Parts: sequence; structure tokens; C-alpha cells
Amino acid sequence: FQRQLQQSDCQNVLMKKVFDTHMLFLQINQSAAALKHVFAALRLFVGKFPSAFFQGQADLCGSLCYEILKCCNHRSRSTQTEASALLYFFMRKNFEFNKQKSIVRSHLQLIKAVSQLIADAGIGGSRFQHSLAIINNFANGDKQMKNVNFPAEVKDLTKRIRTVLMATAQMKEHEKDPEMLVDLQYSLANSYASTPELRRTWLESMAKIHARNGDLSEAAMCYIHIAALIAEYLKRKGLFSMGWPAFLSITPNIK
Repeated sequence: FQRQLQQSDCQNVLMKKVFDTHMLFLQINQSAAALKHVFAALRLFVGKFPSAFFQGQADLCGSLCYEILKCCNHRSRSTQTEASALLYFFMRKNFEFNKQKSIVRSHLQLIKAVSQLIADAGIGGSRFQHSLAIINNFANGDKQMKNVNFPAEVKDLTKRIRTVLMATAQMKEHEKDPEMLVDLQYSLANSYASTPELRRTWLESMAKIHARNGDLSEAAMCYIHIAALIAEYLKRKGLFSMGWPAFLSITPNIK
């Protein structure tokens, strides 16, 4: 079914079904021996259909990043190593697909997945740190990538993941202190000023905390900032004339 799978740059219903079948093997508990074969199948799949992950909608890329990161936190050391190797392979494929320019998509989806996993599965312990170290080692030892900026991009990504994990650990410490908690979230949102999608994720998270504490005008301020981010993005795409100044009549803070 290769021809059907490659229709519309791999953005089609059949591709989604094949992908979801692959994902089921990671979503249902498997033995370490079975997982070895699942990772091998996924390497083949990504190698054969890179545009399904690195072009068009980012849904498949995001789902795969989420499931692989979950395996990076696995009890079995061999599964951790396999998952880390698959993740490195995935980022490298992204770099090659982008004509050796960047890994923007996998970077973005991995940080988003980490942010989700912190809430869903409580990752961030020594097992997960071990997997991040394995990925860095792959980047350091990859002779073919020595003269391009790929290893530096991988290191930057793992550093950012560690920052998110550290900030989240601090948030846990201060969960009974709403002002401190929001302060930490605000600094995390600011650290992603250059990545609007992630900034939006953390601003939404802040808005939820404000709403929970009954601080409705603060929650509204978060949502206005999200709306302004989207407006600015649409303006740069040529789809909206105003950009962020559209919200100046509501608050001068939008600058």
C-alpha cells in the first residue's frame, strides 16, 4: 500500500490507521523482547515515510514523541536504551529531512510531550535523566554529524528538557503557594518567548492556576496574551491585518 500511504504527502486516513496500529504496541504493556521489535519496526516506518512526521500537520510527530519519551522512563534499562536510540534516530531524520538546517519540529513536539508527561506520568527521575544522557552520548559520538550543527541542537534540546523538569520540580515544592507557583510558570513561559506554541502551553497552564485560585482578571490577562500571540502569528502569515496591537484597547500590558 505504499502508493496509497504516500498520497497527499503522507497526510491521509490510511497513514493515520497504520500509525495508530504502531502506537498501540507502545500504549499496551509489552515485554522488553517485544518492544525491541516494535522499536525496529518504528525505525523502518519513520525511515520510509519521513514526510508523515516532518511535513503538514504535526499530530503524528507529537504522538510518537509522547510515546517514545514514555519508554525513556521505562523500568528496563534495555528498553530505555532502545527508546533513546529511536529518539536520536528520529531527530536525525528530521535534520536530514530539513536539508540539514534544523530539528525545529521534533524539538517543539518533544518539549510539548515532556510538559504533558510531567502531568500524566510524573517523569523526570533518574531513569529519565539516564535516557537524556544516552541521547547526548549518541550526539557526541556521531562521526557523520561532526561538521554540522546537529549535535549542538540535540544538546540544546536535552538542556531545555532538563530546565522544564527542574522548573516543574520547583513548582511541586510550591504548589501550596499560588504566587510563587505562578511566578515559576511565568519565567518558564518567558524562556519560550521565541517558540510561540510552547509559550502558549505555559500561559494556558498559568491561566488554569489563576482561575482555580479565583484570580479571574489574571487568568484573563493570560488568555489575552495567548490571543495576541496567535494574532501576531496570523499577521506574519498574512492572514490578519492587526497583530498584537488589536488588543491594546483592552490592556497596554499587551506590549
